[in-house]
Amino acid sequence: MSDDAPVREDAGICEDEVVLCVDGGQTGTRAQLRCEGVPVAESSYPGVVNDRPQIPQLAAFVLDALRTADRPCPTISVGSSGLADDVDPAELLSLVHAAGVRHVLLAHDSTTGYLCAIGDQPGVVVAAGTGVVTLAVGTDAVARVDGWGYLIGDAGSGYWIGRAALDAVMRAHDGRGRPTALSGFVNQDFPDLEKAYLELQADDHKVSRIASYARTVAGLAATDEIARSISEDAATELASSALAGLHRMGQDERPDPAVGMLGQVFRNAVLRARFEGLVRERFEGARIIDASGNGLAGCFAMTRLDPDSALRQRVHEIRA
Repeated sequence: MSDDAPVREDAGICEDEVVLCVDGGQTGTRAQLRCEGVPVAESSYPGVVNDRPQIPQLAAFVLDALRTADRPCPTISVGSSGLADDVDPAELLSLVHAAGVRHVLLAHDSTTGYLCAIGDQPGVVVAAGTGVVTLAVGTDAVARVDGWGYLIGDAGSGYWIGRAALDAVMRAHDGRGRPTALSGFVNQDFPDLEKAYLELQADDHKVSRIASYARTVAGLAATDEIARSISEDAATELASSALAGLHRMGQDERPDPAVGMLGQVFRNAVLRARFEGLVRERFEGARIIDASGNGLAGCFAMTRLDPDSALRQRVHEIRA
């Protein structure tokens, strides 16, 4: 499922339900107003910063999007990176209530990513962008795997790949590691490699900046041995998370589990092929779904979840 639906330019005032969907990521945030399910307005914002309180950041994006749209919107549906599993939607409602919001749905972006990738069905989805989180869903239970942030988790994420690339470049610079074509690209950004760590440590957006090197790794994976190795190692981490999630949901005996791949990291062809190969080693008939988008469709789908869905336990909801 793609959430890049065209914005309807000729939409008038909607008589039926209006929903503002907000997809918050570490690299960027998107807000999309939907009337009767059809996108009618969209805006973009900076990424959420996970080492600062998240709810005020999200509230600021919501308020700006509502001002830009300039129409009543009673419902907001938000999926965001870094939210705690027990986040209280009342705090967000209190900050946006004056703008006419009466109904808030709030979830970690693993939930909205899951819905975007494979919908409301049992399976597992690995959402790998700047960070990574895996969600496995059974008939009546849900299990989260990783998504523990760049300091102690996010194995196989864009940040994880980017950091491995920078590590390889510094090893080559020191003579501790093999030469790599990655060095030339990093050197363009840091003419004095020995000062790179100082600049990165001082950067408030260091996580997304380091993660940006995942694209460089992807571009070199077919021709550079180090870039290929990093890509395959990342795939191994991501496949391990997917298989762990399926195991926790008791799907080891299922011949054809749904396995969703979501996020920019899977645009790395070497990584994607390795990931698929590892999953099929365990589940030959796995239904591997290469999803696209960034969760806006998942945010909207969250408003339409069946009351009996296992994913309901991951959605925090409040009405004024």
